[in-house]
Amino acid sequence: MTTPQGSGNADAPSLRAVWTGRAVSALAVLFLAFDTAVKLLQMPLAAEANAKLGFTESTVLIVGIIEAVCLALYLLPRTSILAVVLWTGYFGGAIAIHLRAGSPLLSHTLFPLVIAALLWVGLWLRDLRLRRAVRTALSV
Repeated sequence: MTTPQGSGNADAPSLRAVWTGRAVSALAVLFLAFDTAVKLLQMPLAAEANAKLGFTESTVLIVGIIEAVCLALYLLPRTSILAVVLWTGYFGGAIAIHLRAGSPLLSHTLFPLVIAALLWVGLWLRDLRLRRAVRTALSV
């Protein structure tokens, strides 16, 4: 759980860091919520984009459900660390698919990396558990 500074824990993120983390996370969440909604509603835009990447129309809903589950997990503080790991895997796959399809590098292929960075940085700034886990992993 997020614990602002002044609560007796010297490692806790400051109130400013927590709010900055929330704002950074919100940018990624807004994009992902839109992207998920487009897929869950099976809008023609999603089917066209999937077709360009070599997927059938039937995969749109499946991908939308996967995104919705990851998004819900990210929004729940208790499961947000698991979710950011799952999103990282999802985005790795998206990058690979765009590379294979020959998509433009900056606007399509590397864009998932930007969203992943926003998710990680936002969570890092607001969640003491992630800071501790990374510190522990790096001290071994």
